[in-house]
Amino acid sequence: MYIHERENWTNFNWDSNKLSPVLSSVRHLQGRLLGRMESLGFDITERATLESLILDVVDTSRIEGEFLNPELVRSSIARKLGIEHAEFTKTPRNIEGIVDVVLDATQNFKQPLTKMRLFGWHNSLFQTGFSGYQPIDVAKYRTGEMKVVSGNFGREKIHFEAPAAERVPHEMEHFLNWLNHENSLDLVLKSIIAHFWFVTIHPFDDGNGRIARAILDMLLAKSDNSKIRFYSLSNQIFKEHHRYNDIIEKTQKGAQDITLYLEWFLGCFERALLASEQNLELILDKAYFWDQHQSTNINDRQRLVINYLYDNYGKESGYLRTSIYAKLTKCSSDTALRDLQDLVAKKMLKAEDSGKKTNYVIVSPKGIRIPKISE
Repeated sequence: MYIHERENWTNFNWDSNKLSPVLSSVRHLQGRLLGRMESLGFDITERATLESLILDVVDTSRIEGEFLNPELVRSSIARKLGIEHAEFTKTPRNIEGIVDVVLDATQNFKQPLTKMRLFGWHNSLFQTGFSGYQPIDVAKYRTGEMKVVSGNFGREKIHFEAPAAERVPHEMEHFLNWLNHENSLDLVLKSIIAHFWFVTIHPFDDGNGRIARAILDMLLAKSDNSKIRFYSLSNQIFKEHHRYNDIIEKTQKGAQDITLYLEWFLGCFERALLASEQNLELILDKAYFWDQHQSTNINDRQRLVINYLYDNYGKESGYLRTSIYAKLTKCSSDTALRDLQDLVAKKMLKAEDSGKKTNYVIVSPKGIRIPKISE
């Protein structure tokens, strides 16, 4: 029996004694990080927010198996937020769509979530009327059955069956009424419950996971009472996406006691905040770096490589050399050398001789060695 087949299935309950310690830790970390962000000044906070939003957009899509170009995501977000000196390029509709959803959720968190707003989000995600090569109903609730299935044809495994389509309008009306008018719950707990409630209804033909995480982000922004983004829960969920899928499936096959689900999600959020605290120095370094060089004229290849070095700090070993630059930017070795020498002349990179080859590292405002070498 799935949870939605139980009578009064949304009468969720949980063990507050088990959740209280981790919820207190989460709230403490939120307050400490937000306070630090607010003390940094508008320009730096704006750029740090940009970095967190990029992670959110890229990783909420990666959870669904869609890999977006971070530089195109950056351009889209920067343009929509009106960040000066950002490089603006034409971006595909699928990137524009998910960026619109995430920005509306996190920047307009005080607005109620209505059926038409949800339909607008869904339309943004599927502007062509297709999911891949499959036509779907867009900006309307699904009219057919919904199963979450994995495995090859003939050997499929059904992980979950959503409520029948005729139930969806009533279930969503109940959900939205609760979301907009329930004021007694802690907003962090409410955000996690809302995420589970929505994915259990699975009201759309596709995009339910991304919209559920947008609802989660909207309520978390409301819990911070701030448009400043200083963490990415989607980034942490992606790191733990197998456990994420498992805990949702297990809870959907259980009763109304959702303690284990809430406990895992709070722990995931705590890990996201701790990771954000650890990465804040790098995010700030990147923000300070671009603030220092906001008037420096560089080309798209150079900007791509510098952002790549920051974004992959600690993830890859090795040195930045002419051959690596050429591979990353798909240019010739001569062009790569000219670009690198230009960045050195503009004091954005510094060259380090290493025998027959030259290594390049970022001139970090905070003295961080980028790229981080683990060889």
